Amino acid sequence: MAVREVLTYPDQRLKQVSVPITSFDDSLQGLIQDLDDTMYGSPGCTGVAAPQIGQAVRMVLIDASRNRKPVENHGRLLLINPEVSDPQGEAIGREGCLSVPQFTGNVKRAKQIKLRALDAHGNLIEMEAVDFEARLILHEIDHLDGILFLDRVSSLKTDIFRRKNLELQTSASLLSRLT
Repeated sequence: MAVREVLTYPDQRLKQVSVPITSFDDSLQGLIQDLDDTMYGSPGCTGVAAPQIGQAVRMVLIDASRNRKPVENHGRLLLINPEVSDPQGEAIGREGCLSVPQFTGNVKRAKQIKLRALDAHGNLIEMEAVDFEARLILHEIDHLDGILFLDRVSSLKTDIFRRKNLELQTSASLLSRLT
């Protein structure tokens, strides 16, 4: 259907908690297509959540195979009303986000998770994810709860990094809002 505009920090709609999806109708299928178009139309993007395109519903789309480095993954996953259980281990890793385009940050997340969600037709999905894919799922699910990776860094002074090749003034302006 369309590559949708991605909301960016500090848009307050990114802080809303999303509602569960209960209807698997044509409208939902259109939103799924918009998520697909938006993610695959954004170079280097490995995931997008419905709230990032202004839809406060519990749905994310990920594709860990789009990572620059080869990683263990399940490929393209559409997750509706996802629930994570049994997080194991911890690792700090660098994360970026379409909604925070000027920065990346070091975030501590579980290394392994179990996941339950529904697919595009309401069928149950149960799986385990590890390492980058687990991080990606957790990052996108955070969007459903109004949480950005900025909310998870230990220190805004030492764990946030300006992306290369961006205007210094734009980045400085955003950084001043964070601190």
